[in-house]
Amino acid sequence: MSPLRKRYRLASRRARREAGVPAMRGAHTRRGVLLAQALVLVLFATLTARMWYMQVPQADHYHELALASHTQKLIVPAVRGKILDSQGRPLVRNRTELTVTADFHTLLNQPDDGAAVLRRVAEVLDVPFAELRDRVRLCGPDTGRPCWPGSPYQPIPLAEDIDPRVALQIMERKTEFPGISAQQMAVRDYPNGDMAAQMLGYLQPITQEEFEAREELRVQFSGVDQVGRDGLEYVYDDRLRGTAGTRTLAVTSQGGVNGVVEETPAKPGMHLVTSIDQKVQRITEDALKAGVERARAEGRPTDSGAAVVLDVRTGNVIAMASLPTYDPSVWQGGIDQATYDQLLSEDAGEPLTSRALQGQYPPGSTFKVSSLSAAVRNGADLNGTYSCPGSVHLGNRSWQNFEGGGHGSVSLHKAIVVSCNTVFYQFGYDTWLQDGGTSPKDDPEEIMAETARGFGFGEPTGIDLPHESSGRIPDRQWKQQYWEDTREQSCRRAEKGYPEVAEEDPGHAAYLKRAAHEHCLDGNRWRAGDAINFAIGQGDVLVTPLQLARAYAAIANGGTLYEPRVARGFLSADGTRVEELEPVKAGTLPIDDRTLEYLQRALTQVPKEGTARGAFDGFPQDEVSIAGKTGTATMTGSEDSAWFASYAPADDPQFAVVAMLPEAGTGGVAAAPVVREIYEGIYGISGSTPGEGGDKGKPKIGEPAMPGAAPPEQLPRVRPDGTVAPPTDTGDSGDSAD
Repeated sequence: MSPLRKRYRLASRRARREAGVPAMRGAHTRRGVLLAQALVLVLFATLTARMWYMQVPQADHYHELALASHTQKLIVPAVRGKILDSQGRPLVRNRTELTVTADFHTLLNQPDDGAAVLRRVAEVLDVPFAELRDRVRLCGPDTGRPCWPGSPYQPIPLAEDIDPRVALQIMERKTEFPGISAQQMAVRDYPNGDMAAQMLGYLQPITQEEFEAREELRVQFSGVDQVGRDGLEYVYDDRLRGTAGTRTLAVTSQGGVNGVVEETPAKPGMHLVTSIDQKVQRITEDALKAGVERARAEGRPTDSGAAVVLDVRTGNVIAMASLPTYDPSVWQGGIDQATYDQLLSEDAGEPLTSRALQGQYPPGSTFKVSSLSAAVRNGADLNGTYSCPGSVHLGNRSWQNFEGGGHGSVSLHKAIVVSCNTVFYQFGYDTWLQDGGTSPKDDPEEIMAETARGFGFGEPTGIDLPHESSGRIPDRQWKQQYWEDTREQSCRRAEKGYPEVAEEDPGHAAYLKRAAHEHCLDGNRWRAGDAINFAIGQGDVLVTPLQLARAYAAIANGGTLYEPRVARGFLSADGTRVEELEPVKAGTLPIDDRTLEYLQRALTQVPKEGTARGAFDGFPQDEVSIAGKTGTATMTGSEDSAWFASYAPADDPQFAVVAMLPEAGTGGVAAAPVVREIYEGIYGISGSTPGEGGDKGKPKIGEPAMPGAAPPEQLPRVRPDGTVAPPTDTGDSGDSAD
């Protein structure tokens, strides 16, 4: 240090001492160190807390983020549950098939919208290019079938049930087939062909609208999912579909798969156990087909029909047939336009329509059970005597008995047995007068209509199937509304007539023009003819075969109306869960016990000495007594339609059976034989030939279609190996129902 600098430092110290300034350097240094240490501790604590927060509460979140760019999450579709009959036999099941599919967006991104790729695929599959091109089109208002009705984000099936060697050609040459893949896909299998098609329903791909509207589909959407479109597949879709699983794959940056990171298995859908008996369903369909064929052989124009078998004690559906029908497998892999048009075509009989629950027809004399009940409620004497002439003059016109025959003085019992129309004409006319005729009271009782609604007519039964019709029970209020809705059209027809009808039938065209003129003027009036026709199930009265079967089931069981059910319960795929559905009571018939018993006795005699005697001649009624009622419905411009509604055994009712054949003739000739064949199958009756009678060809009671000739009280069960055992099987071995 220089002498000058040394002297300067000494002088500075002396000056500070003289001024009284303390030497603080050491204290300041210690305080700075303490502050620095505190700051370091705070920063370390903050860092430690942040690290704990990231590693403990947020561990899963950051784990997912870390994996996001190195994993691929897949939705694994669940196996759809089977649809089984009451014995556990499959009505709908699953099978897998190798399917070639196309990715819509990958094809769309090709320079030629994927045309070259599809041509190469068509060559490998040996199918026309045009067929594949049509399949990948998205369905729309202006797009004919085949087209793709599902979401554009789903794989679009190009060909099903492909030979593995063909699929291998595509998979080994991926660069030539961008967007094309081959995979095993589960498809619905219908082991019984077209049997019960309208009840079972079908599957179709999820549409983009459904995908956006239904949250449960967005969560579980696998890319190959389908949903129920009709029948049981639609109603119980959520239970049958199960719960999709997830699989997270570890992938390389080049897209290779290194393994499975984690997996949540899919839960299979529940098996739906129905009350349908597969054998009785087949018997019912065969009997209905035979009835239509007989009617056509006699020159009748019928080409359709319906039949229903109910368990009267629960309302469960044992069988339900509708003609014409179709094979539901036509929906698989897309449907062509010609087939689709045929399913909707009137010329083909609209086979998608179930005539059992959607067809609406005048019930004819089968409706008299309601009209008789209404008459008794209105004061008619059950023990009285009534005139049954060949015709009566009521409301300024003559009303004829069927085929003009009369029976003199009869009881109400005989009026049912021989189906005397003129007795019921009078009942309808009397109740009309009591309500004020064409100048009704302020609050007319409408006893006929009110009783009919109490029998379950005029509204859906509540069956667990979609698109059920309500039928129609007309009254004064309905007539007013109908007139308001149709008056303008009727007035135009009253002026212009029916030139399109006049070309073929001038007389009928003139009748229609007069009717239109009358309706235009005062079609809102409930006339005597409306009430008279109502009493015999004609005019504007419409019912479905299912409604009529339910009403007769209620007569049989003592008066309880049930909501018909097809589903009996659900079974999990492993058998650990069993859910049984209980019968649902919908109401009680609006008649007292005395009237109900009277009706039961009268109906029991119809197949023995009444209008169904010929159809049941030779049937072993001493073994199985049938109760029922024929009906012959007439509609303007059509031939007679045939009904037979029944239940059996009459002394201990178990089944209600109804058959209906439009334009097939009379109920006793066309419909009752169909019902007879159904009972013969249910009870295993053989050698029963109409017209024999006596000991000649005496029928035999053999093996019934159902064990014990009664619906099972228990559900089937799933064995440990996954097969389904019938309710009567108590062991783990033996034949499988499935």
